[in-house]
Amino acid sequence: MTAPLPETELAPPVSDPAADEGRRASRQTWQAFRRQPLGMASLVILALLVLITVIAPLLAPYPASYGTDVLKPPSGEHWFGTDSLGRDVYAEVIWGTQQSVFVALAASAIAIVFGTLVAVVGAYVPKLDAVIGVIVDLTLSLPVLPLMILVAALVGPSTTTIILVVAAFSWPEVTRLVRSQALAVVKLPYVDAARLMTRRSTWILGRHVIPAVTPVIVVSVVVTASRAVLSAAGLAFLGLGDPTTWSWGRILYEAQQSGAMVSAWWLTLYPSLAILALVLSATLFSIAYNDARNPRSHER
Repeated sequence: MTAPLPETELAPPVSDPAADEGRRASRQTWQAFRRQPLGMASLVILALLVLITVIAPLLAPYPASYGTDVLKPPSGEHWFGTDSLGRDVYAEVIWGTQQSVFVALAASAIAIVFGTLVAVVGAYVPKLDAVIGVIVDLTLSLPVLPLMILVAALVGPSTTTIILVVAAFSWPEVTRLVRSQALAVVKLPYVDAARLMTRRSTWILGRHVIPAVTPVIVVSVVVTASRAVLSAAGLAFLGLGDPTTWSWGRILYEAQQSGAMVSAWWLTLYPSLAILALVLSATLFSIAYNDARNPRSHER
């Protein structure tokens, strides 16, 4: 006769209450978010812009060096018209979407990773928090745009330069936002219990603190990406963008340089609408997501 298994082997696996609560909160947030028309519309626009960056070669050929139809208004042949060198503005906007979204995602990713790490480490180590707080406040008090112009002009225009410059001046805002949430999380009882279980600070931060501030990080990603688009477009409009790659800012820069910005309205309209669509949809998404995280919205 087979001996019965020990009681410990028959016991069901114990689930993680924190993980279960996190999954439940995520489902409730998504359900509340779907009930907000502006939030869903902004999500669709953001997804569409990302899709355009992926399938840009299928939507339009890469803009030629010059064309025969100079400063032609929008028509069936050229949907967005042509510029001062006869190039198709529709193709410029499509390929500019690829570059602008890439810069926004890369710059925001660097700023989010660095800013989040600085924030959670500062919140977890009180001795470092005071120093980090001073550095963040000092950085945020600096005139960002002139410094970005100075650094970009000294280093030289390139895509890598734009990404690093935008990320370097974006992480303090991320740190301030995430730090305020992390300071509250590290004082919770389950974090104190985790300190009693292990001395591995990296495990505590990765297992408990960072997941707790993830909703704030999501908002930071969207907001930082939209600001990165504006910063990159501003630098490109000033002639400090990558001259070998099309972007929304470069379209505006070349329209200004050619003197056709006033007479050819389509040169500024379509890239400006693209910038507005990304920034506005990102802002609405962050607002809708914050509202969906509010427990009161789950009761509707």
